Amino acid sequence: MSGSLFLFGLLLAGTGLMRLGEVVVSARRMRGKRDDVVAEPWLFPAMVVLHLAFVVAPWMEVWLLQRPFSGWVGGAALAVLFGATVLRIWTLRTLGRAWNVRVVRPGADAVVTTGPYAWIRHPNYLVVILEIGALPMVHGAWISALGLSVFNAVVLSARIRTEEATLEQLPAWRSAMSKRARLVPGVF
Repeated sequence: MSGSLFLFGLLLAGTGLMRLGEVVVSARRMRGKRDDVVAEPWLFPAMVVLHLAFVVAPWMEVWLLQRPFSGWVGGAALAVLFGATVLRIWTLRTLGRAWNVRVVRPGADAVVTTGPYAWIRHPNYLVVILEIGALPMVHGAWISALGLSVFNAVVLSARIRTEEATLEQLPAWRSAMSKRARLVPGVF
């Protein structure tokens, strides 16, 4: 196994551990709020499969298809990942204890309009889009980047509709977010 494949595997494993940690934190935050968790019979399991594939498929593609490491592609992908990580930290710090991997009905006073939410409705989903597109490309796993991005588009289109249907029940959220783009300020 080459050194670059080993390092890529460590990056993917670290990402997988981070995702597992997010699930653990979310489970703790949902204690006592089970009635507020929005049912997503197929959607949440699909998200679990997506994020599992996100840490397995790129490594398998690089290993099985012997994808070479390209410094300029890998460097650009790492730069996108760095930017996504900065946005993720900003988003999570802004949401604080309100962040969760599940859609949870918030209280009327829980509308967040600061940080990245001052510009877009779903900065964390933008982070996921960037990560899923960039992480496989760190080692040239373009089939994984493309396939996982398509899978993610299907999952996120349903997740965003589910989440917004829940949040639109809050007049404060409707008022604050009605003119904000979902993912890219001034575009979409």
